[in-house]
Amino acid sequence: MSKSVAILGTRGYPSYYGGFETLVRVLAPYLVDRGWDVTVYGHAGSTRVDDPHADPRVRTHVTSGWESKSLSTLSYGLTSTAHAARERPDVALIMNVANGYWLPLLKARGIPTALNVDGIEWERAKWGRLAKNTFRGGARMTALLADRLIFDSSAIAGRWSAEFNRDGDFIPYGGTTPATLAPVEGLATGSYALMIARFVPENTVAEFFEAAERLSDKWDVVIVGSTGHGGEFDSAARRLADSSPRIHWLGHISDDNKLFALWQHAGVYFHGHSVGGTNPALVQAMACGAPIVARDTVYNREVLGEAGTFVDPDGAAIAKALDQTLSDPQRQTDLRNRAYRRQKANYTWEQVCNSYERSLLDIAREVSPQQSV
Repeated sequence: MSKSVAILGTRGYPSYYGGFETLVRVLAPYLVDRGWDVTVYGHAGSTRVDDPHADPRVRTHVTSGWESKSLSTLSYGLTSTAHAARERPDVALIMNVANGYWLPLLKARGIPTALNVDGIEWERAKWGRLAKNTFRGGARMTALLADRLIFDSSAIAGRWSAEFNRDGDFIPYGGTTPATLAPVEGLATGSYALMIARFVPENTVAEFFEAAERLSDKWDVVIVGSTGHGGEFDSAARRLADSSPRIHWLGHISDDNKLFALWQHAGVYFHGHSVGGTNPALVQAMACGAPIVARDTVYNREVLGEAGTFVDPDGAAIAKALDQTLSDPQRQTDLRNRAYRRQKANYTWEQVCNSYERSLLDIAREVSPQQSV
């Protein structure tokens, strides 16, 4: 018997924007292989329609919305949810608690819903008071109306249990083990510190920039990322790159193989994300066997366990930890092996996709079709 699912709340398929989009690039074809009719809703201009890796069996639908920092998620969430409600899939998979406001549209049509809550959005420094309150309100609606919640980390699950009295399914992100790739031109294996992150304060960007300046007297430093719209962090990255031939700012990179090569050959990778659960970039760094120094948070400790080094968000402390790893090839090897083994045991895409399908099947069976009107 055919099964249909609508995936809402991402920028579309295939898109290379962030963690949700990475998940959908893997999950959508997996579900098609398992007999699902999959429709992914997205934003105009956010997908690569000519992507040779796109699965043509995955249906895509672009709705209208406002392309702004504060209104994009809400506006596209409303229009895509309204369209999905008319189409009436067997189940809807929704990303981001901001879309909790639109759950009544699906509930009124008797469509079972699973919602990935993402991180604790209302604690992100990039949002102002209004946006934080909006996310908090969406979380309350999500807790009240979603049939099934999905948490990408146990720590996030604990927050939702304590604050909203809701439990759900723990499903983290997976990593892809690439073939052995050649080093990026001009960067010798084991000789550079690497950061790959969106330029927002909670990713410890300013502190890493301070560390980069200290490290550049002795080591190469590679910075991958941007704000996406210009701004203070982009200007600071440009100044750093101009100040030293050892600091390389590569901007945003959407080529997976280049990112994988940077992780594979890094002497150390710094992961500064502080708000959220299981971070897909961290899992992918582990899959590439990168030696990892991470900001000391409950989320990073949950993912890395004994496979990483943890440091406070201070430029001098970060520089010291990175220098110690770069200076010790044996430690690099040990951290590489630990990270790789931990990813293989706990964070594979096969495990992740199988868990998502089980959740979707469960709520499709649990929610009575008599709810529809």
